[in-house]
Amino acid sequence: MTEPVWTAQVLTLYPEMFPGPLGVSLAGKALDKGLWAMNVTQIRDYATDKHRNVDDTPSGGGPGMVMRADVLAAAIDDVNCDDWPLVYLSPRGRKLDRDMVREFATKEGITLICGRFEGVDERVLEARNIREVSLGDFVLSGGEVAAMAVMDAVVRTLPGVVGDADTLTEESFEAGLLEYPHYTRPKEWEGREIPEVLQSGHHGKIKDWRLQQSEKLTKERRPDLWQNYIRHKNDLK
Repeated sequence: MTEPVWTAQVLTLYPEMFPGPLGVSLAGKALDKGLWAMNVTQIRDYATDKHRNVDDTPSGGGPGMVMRADVLAAAIDDVNCDDWPLVYLSPRGRKLDRDMVREFATKEGITLICGRFEGVDERVLEARNIREVSLGDFVLSGGEVAAMAVMDAVVRTLPGVVGDADTLTEESFEAGLLEYPHYTRPKEWEGREIPEVLQSGHHGKIKDWRLQQSEKLTKERRPDLWQNYIRHKNDLK
């Protein structure tokens, strides 16, 4: 019997947006090979009126429209698997990070809800115990682009997707640090040379240099990560 592959179940009002960029490059090749799968569901198919309305005006007044709880719940109940993470992409959610991506990758799949309008009825979030996940402190026109980012982050960690598995262990955040700088040919470009240590062939010195660069970049650009990194190092002493 064939083992089930990791599957992304996407609920959206714009199914034509998928697979989008996930249909090319590493994710696209892996999709073609059956290393992961994507199912896309049109939320509007669960509307019950002749106009197929999925939204209504916000209770209490205010601008915009709100996605109805009954329509969205019907879509969720029809497609969601009980043991899969059920995620609504929302700017008020917990920020996506490495640990969350790893958690999602350990499951058989994930259900991603792509919101539109002003948001969704709070009652469906509560009744279905939906997790809210954010890409950062900004607002997108809808959850589709955010859903693609979540899927891409997970898919590239799946076995067989990235050719050299060692690549994943040296990426940003894997050791709690940002990734070190990269260089390639030509040796000199516009008066700038590749650092001498990278041309030395001395693997120990190269490793030490890369760690130093990662620490320097992290301290300068992400003081929050740097504090966590120092705290973790001190705990190991």
